Amino acid sequence: MPTHPFDRLKHAVFTSDANQSLRITRSLMAARVYLICLALAIYEGWAGFMSWDEVGGLGTVMVANVLLWYGLLRSGLNRRWPEPALTLPQLLAALTLIAAAYTVTGPVHGAIMMLLCLELVFGIFKLRSRAAKFAGIYTLLLMSAVMFWKAQTEPSVYPWKLQGAHFILMVAIVPTISALSGQLNGLHRRLKAQKQELQQALERIQILATRDALTGLINRRHVIEVLAQHQSRLERSGHHPFSVALLDLDFFKQVNDTHGHGVGDEVLRHFASQARLAIREVDVLARWGGEEFLLILVDTAPEQAQLSIERVRQRLAQHPLVQGELRLDVRFSAGLTAFDHLNKESIDECIDRADRALYQAKADGRNRTRILLAAEAPPVQRPSAA
Repeated sequence: MPTHPFDRLKHAVFTSDANQSLRITRSLMAARVYLICLALAIYEGWAGFMSWDEVGGLGTVMVANVLLWYGLLRSGLNRRWPEPALTLPQLLAALTLIAAAYTVTGPVHGAIMMLLCLELVFGIFKLRSRAAKFAGIYTLLLMSAVMFWKAQTEPSVYPWKLQGAHFILMVAIVPTISALSGQLNGLHRRLKAQKQELQQALERIQILATRDALTGLINRRHVIEVLAQHQSRLERSGHHPFSVALLDLDFFKQVNDTHGHGVGDEVLRHFASQARLAIREVDVLARWGGEEFLLILVDTAPEQAQLSIERVRQRLAQHPLVQGELRLDVRFSAGLTAFDHLNKESIDECIDRADRALYQAKADGRNRTRILLAAEAPPVQRPSAA
């Protein structure tokens, strides 16, 4: 809840819901037409063109109309309608009130015509083409009936010739506004569709930039960013250690040479899908390059991480790749280490150590995991400052 008095007042009037607040704001902005109309009525009451009873009656109805729509919007009842902004109902109510004002404003009733057009303009950006046409037809029929009625009952104040001129202006202006509303709404829909297409294109670009197209795993560039995030969190908090493993498919070149690259691609996809099912959701598997994969095991010491890698190995043993009569048992070697934040090592040093452990696993016969910790690894030779 807001604490500042102004914020509390704003929350009380407009609510904290952004969409509802925008709808209320637009409704109150459109209500300014009523204020203009009421000001005109007050002037006519002062000038003697209207009785004060007529001014009071017209003002009461307009205020009640504003409060009605505000109450519907502020209470949230408007959400029950397909179009929560209630643009068309508000516009029709306003047009009806302006037509009523036309009948009682006497000699200056011509000024009401401008308010009629102004009210139509308020709905121009929200109404769909069909609704805009309906509002235009409603305005023409309503005002034609009002002009005919007043010319019949009060010809001295609403002379036929003047009503004819008003009618011609109305026939020229109202359909134009309705047509423009439909065109703007069509333009708005096209822009909205283009925006959605652009967002979808950006999402696809983002996926292409961070995902490996063959396996669907995150790619090498993105996993380095993920490793940097884990490194930063660990160095900042001292908690959440993580292990890193490099996994390399055994004898993958023989698969390509014997069965072709198409089968080789299927082997990579099969490994990726089965490995993701075997690891935890918090762990991260990425394609490092070729037949090599990198696995980040979060909040896991190397001994526990080795158990996770063995689960991947077991799942692959239980689910071989089968294509027609071809059956391939996918095996891999793994080099595992833990990120050594105490000695301020870099991500590259950590991956290099995992790579050395992987080399040892292959040298020891493949299809196995070797752990190499920072304390056991020979120091990395850094270039001198010179």
